[in-house]
Amino acid sequence: MSQTVYVLGAGAHPWGKWPNKTQLELALHALSGALGEADVSWNDVEAVVAASSRFEGGMGWGLHANEIVQAVAEKGMSCVNVGGACAAGAIAFHTAHAMIASGEHEVVCVVGAERMPKGFIPRPPGSQDDVTDEDYLRWVAMGATNPAYWAIEAHRRMHELGTSEETLARAAVLMRRNAVGNSLARFRTATQIDEVLASAMVADPLHLLQICPVSDGAAALVLGSEAWMKRNGGTGVKVAGCAIATGSFGDPARRIPTIASPVRDGVVHTSEVANAVAGAFAMAGMEPKDIDLLEMADNTAWHILAWPEQFGFFAPGESDVMLERGELDIGGRLPINPSGGFLSFGEATTAQAVLQICEVSWQLRGRAEGHQVPDARVGLTAVLGLGANGGSVLLSR
Repeated sequence: MSQTVYVLGAGAHPWGKWPNKTQLELALHALSGALGEADVSWNDVEAVVAASSRFEGGMGWGLHANEIVQAVAEKGMSCVNVGGACAAGAIAFHTAHAMIASGEHEVVCVVGAERMPKGFIPRPPGSQDDVTDEDYLRWVAMGATNPAYWAIEAHRRMHELGTSEETLARAAVLMRRNAVGNSLARFRTATQIDEVLASAMVADPLHLLQICPVSDGAAALVLGSEAWMKRNGGTGVKVAGCAIATGSFGDPARRIPTIASPVRDGVVHTSEVANAVAGAFAMAGMEPKDIDLLEMADNTAWHILAWPEQFGFFAPGESDVMLERGELDIGGRLPINPSGGFLSFGEATTAQAVLQICEVSWQLRGRAEGHQVPDARVGLTAVLGLGANGGSVLLSR
């Protein structure tokens, strides 16, 4: 019988550009906050699971957990380093959850930290020009950066569901408005629809303010077993559901690095994420109507509209109406990214999924100062990563 797992503490370094701080410093800042909130010391920690970097290495090929442990807590603990690109943080969380649920460990830290290269995300440094590598072929055949793919999806939505340029702009406005009260966000100035539409066109129809930038950031969590928490008198937020998944054959999305594939009827768009969300719901025995807030990857304004429909919260096209009525606002029917989302934080690949879980934990504890969802009891995360990786975590109190 598996043990129930709780989030005991969460911590994060503010997102931004931090040229004078190393990736290790960002990680230790976040871990210090998480350990402090959990009232746990390094002597209590039995393992560290790190979402390992593809951009700034640490030890070798991103052995970040080992780098952290050798810096602060050499005591023979387990170190696990996982990949998964932008979904790496969710995979790290899932790994740590399994280590505790299985009874192997009682207290495990999860961490993601990243210092991103400037500009559009490039091919991973040092990658070989290998004709059997799909990502190499993608760059040779298309040379398209991420916004080009997202623009294709936005155009498809506008054509099929009638989404207007103003509605796409309104989604970006919502994210910046939510971030005004969040001290961790990189961009905390509210904007208006006309400002969004006046910003530079990056990939038609997506303007600069409708696409997430790249940032430096770090986030960390302390997970513990129910038995440990009861013995030590701590408090935590229950991990009700936790799942990772890959995509389904026939997915209509242009999933990076895949640039062409057959499309099959009945296969949901961005199936890797939808599959993970479905797995988290199944584990928790819940469904969309039970969720009080959704923290999801909004690489663009399009995601804000499309993903809630793909997860079963709304019918196709209904997100546009919900947005215009204020139902996606903090205090609305389904608050989306009360943190401000990636549009306000920027993308720090290995850290962002961990930050989503931190945000939901703070919301359920009533600690999301300046952007608190009233009486939040159940929250869901969703994230997408290169190679058709998806992750989702469902927390409850």
